[in-house]
Amino acid sequence: MSRAVLSIGSNLGDRLAHLRSVIDGLGPRVAAVSPVYSTAPWGGVEQDDYLNAVVLVEDPELGARDWLRIGQQLEQAAERVREVRWGARTLDVDVVWCVEGGQVCRSDDPELTLPHPQAHNRAFVLIPWLDVQPDAVLEVDGAVRPVRELLAELGAAERAGVRSTEFALPGSARAAEGSVW
Repeated sequence: MSRAVLSIGSNLGDRLAHLRSVIDGLGPRVAAVSPVYSTAPWGGVEQDDYLNAVVLVEDPELGARDWLRIGQQLEQAAERVREVRWGARTLDVDVVWCVEGGQVCRSDDPELTLPHPQAHNRAFVLIPWLDVQPDAVLEVDGAVRPVRELLAELGAAERAGVRSTEFALPGSARAAEGSVW
């Protein structure tokens, strides 16, 4: 069994439709979907705000590289172009955390670094993740830490930059109290 946390975002075109395309593309693999948030761009490149969400997925036959491949296929279907690092995009799908066979996946491969090396610095990942998995943990520098603690360590401006929206994605009602895993 493979379970993964995917962070999804869009700030070009029909942003909500791009996020919905991820849920549709993942189909029955979707275990939970966070609410949709609006966030300022991260990384210093001038651009429009993003819509962001987190999706928890699971499939007994997939591994971390499969989640990456599926995410890249969804990005390609949304006509994602990679021109500027941290630049505007129709769709971004990042594998943040993955567990295979009960073991946390770790990878130093530049194509798929796990756990995601910057997730602990990004409120737009941590806040929606906590919505669907309140007891979530993330390994940072070799230590497994509660996501709630990592979020509390971020600056107030970083946390305040993640704003609720009225938008909902298919499956978001499936998020339950407590851990879905």
